[in-house]
Amino acid sequence: MLALDATDEVVEAAAEQGADLLLTHHPLIFSARKQINDGDFIGRRLVKLLANDICCYAMHTNFDVLSMASAAAEQIGLSDCRVLDVTWQEGEQKAGIGRVGNLPGKVPLDEFGCRLKELFGLERVAIFGQRDKEISCVAICPGSGKSVIGKAASAGAEVLVTGDIGHHEGIDALAMGLCIIDAGHYGLEQIFLPYMETFLRQTWADLTILRAKEENPFHIV
Repeated sequence: MLALDATDEVVEAAAEQGADLLLTHHPLIFSARKQINDGDFIGRRLVKLLANDICCYAMHTNFDVLSMASAAAEQIGLSDCRVLDVTWQEGEQKAGIGRVGNLPGKVPLDEFGCRLKELFGLERVAIFGQRDKEISCVAICPGSGKSVIGKAASAGAEVLVTGDIGHHEGIDALAMGLCIIDAGHYGLEQIFLPYMETFLRQTWADLTILRAKEENPFHIV
């Protein structure tokens, strides 16, 4: 079963449908645990997985480095892409978080934001920057991109597409000459599901693949 997060509902669905492996993007465990019991929500999920003999594998940073930003950049239509935040290099080969690339031509910032809403099926995006500013060089970092704002500005990007940007990060980015489009943490990382489903089906044709029913964890009113 594929899911973005191993929530109670996802773990329950995996058990009910007899999954052998729960493959997620985000880890179930983010910090060390000294015991496993049903005394809290993480322990409750672990107990459920163990009781139903379900393995759980979270790809998270591995997928972020190798595929997440590349897949998002391809969906947007960026060309001449390069790594935004290099975490590994051997000779000319580089890998890391995020990508920087070029649009086919210049487009107003607000128009680009509307295009992103359509491409990723988003309810809304938050935009820091002048509505009519013409942009063509785009940095993208699905998930939380606060830490790469400086790198995006240094790379010559005119806009950073990411998530989890607060008020102060947004205005600081503008001071660096960088616009921001906050598409939400879930909004961009949801591409993990179709990407992995396609990969698994192409690699193991006889594998039964289930996708958990998921949606944005919050709604706009």
